[in-house]
Amino acid sequence: MPRILVIAEAANPEWTSVPLVGFLHADALRRAFDVHVVTQVRNRAALERAGWVHGRDFTALDTEYVAGPIHRASTFVREKLGLGFTFTTATEVLSYYAFEHELWKAFGARIEAREFDVVHRVTPLTPTAPSRIAARCERAGVPFVWGPINGGAPWPEQFAEIRAREGDSLSRVRDVYKLFPGYASTLESAATLIYGAEFVREQLPRRYWDKAVYVPENGVDPKRFDRVVDRPFASPLRVAFIGRLVPYKGADMLLEAVATMARDGRAVVDVLGDGPERANLEALASRLGIADAVRFHGFVPHVVVAAQLVQSDVLALPSIREFGGGVVPEAMVLGLVPIVVDYAGPTELVTETTGIRVPLGDREQVIAGFAKAFERALADGDGLRAMGRRARERVLADLTWDAKAKQMGAIYEYALGRRTRPDFGLLDRPLATLR
Repeated sequence: MPRILVIAEAANPEWTSVPLVGFLHADALRRAFDVHVVTQVRNRAALERAGWVHGRDFTALDTEYVAGPIHRASTFVREKLGLGFTFTTATEVLSYYAFEHELWKAFGARIEAREFDVVHRVTPLTPTAPSRIAARCERAGVPFVWGPINGGAPWPEQFAEIRAREGDSLSRVRDVYKLFPGYASTLESAATLIYGAEFVREQLPRRYWDKAVYVPENGVDPKRFDRVVDRPFASPLRVAFIGRLVPYKGADMLLEAVATMARDGRAVVDVLGDGPERANLEALASRLGIADAVRFHGFVPHVVVAAQLVQSDVLALPSIREFGGGVVPEAMVLGLVPIVVDYAGPTELVTETTGIRVPLGDREQVIAGFAKAFERALADGDGLRAMGRRARERVLADLTWDAKAKQMGAIYEYALGRRTRPDFGLLDRPLATLR
């Protein structure tokens, strides 16, 4: 069994987004291999509550002397200037440099002594945070695996106004990260690059594509999502939305798309999530005359999301700039049919037989596309349930965290020179057609 040093700077079972992804991925690797996880000290208490033993299962590095001041300064500047997450991501690279500095102090000698067969960086997910130790691992003869890497999908030109509302003007100069110290050497020294979405591969220099492997960023823990939609289909169509209520998530487009059906009593909507757009969305539901058909649940803890989602028929994700779309496989494993914009990460999780892709267009075209998808779903309840069963089968076969651990095992064997580059057949369209 290979010995793996897993770098998961963000790994926390009690949080959401990247920290939860980092924890679930690292935990699956621990079950499959001889793994030691290196993370940041902010995660230590939560990991110990989850049963991990510090020093045996993981090591928490204290870099708060850098991370704390940078986070506070970044938050202050971002709020004062109305900047988006591109700014936050860029500033947090400095914290990660400090984290790897401490990591090498703690584990460099052990890596050079070949105590580990592979070093695998799971988080940060962003490609804007290079690794300064990748080259050191290569010199030590220990393969460095980077990924899944995800983030930085270009803003669709049709939604420039949304980009402005998100305060993401810096995304225009985002490629500056390719000049960051260590970026070029990370790509050169990494034995394998795992990309979580096709647009990420397109950002990589073509000379590195031959060592790049596609594996989606997200997975599903069947223990958390242990239910299934098994009731006979009946009107009204139950539509679920889950996510932060911010402009790019497109919840306003969802409400407009479902309005006619909701007014006719043929659809109801459950909005799971909170954020700065909630008041605007509640007002929009009232103006559209569908307030009685839309329930705003506010923030729902991840551990109880399944109990709410399983009451629905479809998951609607009208987000126009989604990197990973973790809610998509979570809904699919419950038997819901995902309806997503045909762009970036979520569209690669959904195949023609396991969900509905709405073509990317301007605002009115996206609204019309979702309205058509809702009508299609309501008109063929038996077909909808059959599609939901296929969606569940796809996730259980390929997109659970344990399935991803098996995929990582094949990647480790490739990085160690023991097999050819793996292709897990996770895309149902040739890469060249994914635009």
